[in-house]
Amino acid sequence: MKNQTKEGRDELERRRRARERRRKQKKKQKRKQFQYIGGKVLVLTMVLTALLIGLSVVFRNNYVDLRTVDMPEWVSQEFITPNPYSRPGTELKQIHQIVIHYVANPGTTARQNMAYFDSLKDQTGEKKISASSHFIIGLEGEIIQGIPLYEMAYATSREKNVDTISIECCHPDETGKFNENTYDSLVNFTAWLCRNLKLTEKDVIRHYDATGKDCPRYFVAHEEEWKKFLQDVKEARKQIIP
Repeated sequence: MKNQTKEGRDELERRRRARERRRKQKKKQKRKQFQYIGGKVLVLTMVLTALLIGLSVVFRNNYVDLRTVDMPEWVSQEFITPNPYSRPGTELKQIHQIVIHYVANPGTTARQNMAYFDSLKDQTGEKKISASSHFIIGLEGEIIQGIPLYEMAYATSREKNVDTISIECCHPDETGKFNENTYDSLVNFTAWLCRNLKLTEKDVIRHYDATGKDCPRYFVAHEEEWKKFLQDVKEARKQIIP
């Protein structure tokens, strides 16, 4: 009986020690798991922090206070009257793209088209039109600004109006092709805007690119001419003195 009792005690002790080893092993495994998870969390936190810092630097470097951008003297500022249909006064925080348009009204002048936008304030009836543009370039190359850079225009689409500025261009006929004066002004002014808004020719799009609309018609029908225009803007931008 004594031997059996001793053997029983030894068996119990063996089981206790086995349980203790298993407990310590599980504890060690959990500690390793916590260390692994903690390491992953630390790495992820560092990556996210670096990403946020990088984004903040990029945003800071690309940010432009639109109210501080002064137009060159060759741009005539003739702002249209604030109204719900063409100059709603909605503030733009940042400009991401420049949108090129054509007026789709052959032979008309820049002032005639800007006057049309201004006249929308006098609309009556149920069906009302909302339309405008920040700038219009005329047949002689003159540039009229109708809306401040820091305000939204009703020019492209609901989604794009909130972070773009628009340039409408006059044209002599139905093809929508700009004459030399209009084209040269468009190239130089687009380059000037890119330089002062910290954009490049890659940020210049057609109305067509945003919505599929046939605008500006000549650049939609002649893709190679649009690419040439962007190249001309690129070259002109390089020549602008900061």
